[in-house]
Amino acid sequence: MVLAAALGCIGGPAPAAQAATPDWSGLDARSYAEPVPPRGGTLITQVALDPALSVAGAGAAYRILYSTLNQHDQPAVSTAVVFTPKAPPPPQGWPTIAWAHGTVGLGDECTPSAQPRSPRDNEYLTHWLDQGYAVVGTDYVGLGTPGLMSYLNSVATAHAVVDSVIAAHQMGLPLSPQWAIVGQSQGGGAAVNSARWATEFAAGSGLDYRGVVATGTPANIESVVKLGGPDLELPAELGPAANSYTAYILAGFREARPDIDVDSVLSQAGVHAVDRAETVCKPELDKELAGMTPTQFFVAPLASLPGVSEALDDYMGTPVDGYDRPIFLGAGLLDRDVPAKSSLLLYDQLKANNQDVVLKIYPDEDHSGTVLASLPDSTPFLASLFAEG
Repeated sequence: MVLAAALGCIGGPAPAAQAATPDWSGLDARSYAEPVPPRGGTLITQVALDPALSVAGAGAAYRILYSTLNQHDQPAVSTAVVFTPKAPPPPQGWPTIAWAHGTVGLGDECTPSAQPRSPRDNEYLTHWLDQGYAVVGTDYVGLGTPGLMSYLNSVATAHAVVDSVIAAHQMGLPLSPQWAIVGQSQGGGAAVNSARWATEFAAGSGLDYRGVVATGTPANIESVVKLGGPDLELPAELGPAANSYTAYILAGFREARPDIDVDSVLSQAGVHAVDRAETVCKPELDKELAGMTPTQFFVAPLASLPGVSEALDDYMGTPVDGYDRPIFLGAGLLDRDVPAKSSLLLYDQLKANNQDVVLKIYPDEDHSGTVLASLPDSTPFLASLFAEG
């Protein structure tokens, strides 16, 4: 996989018109300064979500604020959306699905729970609601809350996902202890990482984690990011998304690891692009950086920084063993954002470590199309896991 493929493999939701101004539904936590509960997954407050931000299949919709751990292993807050089905709950309560979203940007205005859902995500989340699952969708720490969202940070993302489900179970809703994870693209990587630590991070909460569905999943990206530098050969034609992903990765990594002097290997244009990535949402950043290529970010190889290889592994590496529940990977052969070989390699690594994983390939689907195309396979996959004792 070339660097361009790696940096274009973490796309966000299918395009949708974003609101000019975020709608916080009366819960604006951007400057939250109260003491943070030290225990992750503590529900701090909940409000009704503005109906304009809900999805078609939701009977009720909420926005919540809860505690978790950030990329510096410190107590922090995150927000999430909670959707419940229209149908009455079963006697044991609705089982829960944690939804991990794709790339939207790092700035507060990009916060998914403060923006309308794309048509694709509306259809996808509605499907799971119609199947009788409640849906909890974290924004991740730093989107709409203090700090910078730690882009592609494996452990920080897992804390945010798991803690959102723990917090949702304190809302007084009829929720079953059983829960699973689904995610697409950046969220596919987040879902798989969250799956690795789901049981451990939820220990003592009474929850019963069942499994994960991930589509368009980036994996082993850190090994390719390490090749970043001014002399890397790139394909003749690169879309602006490659520049945005380069900027988001470097911005998140730079903030999480201040001991690694990332700016010292960046050009003036590279520093500016990474600075802009901290606040500008993806569609706008694509436009701003359209005249660059990833090589123009650098004046020296990223690998020349002492300790950067190990730091990138810690920051964005995906474990290939230690999973205690089944894994579903879905990939489209026409996916140019996350080539199917990314999922194939992850599948091979997981199988080599005797993990319970299935891989479904969709020959006629691209990156976004795989999300809905996977439903005939992922729906019975999850249903069987919830049916187990």
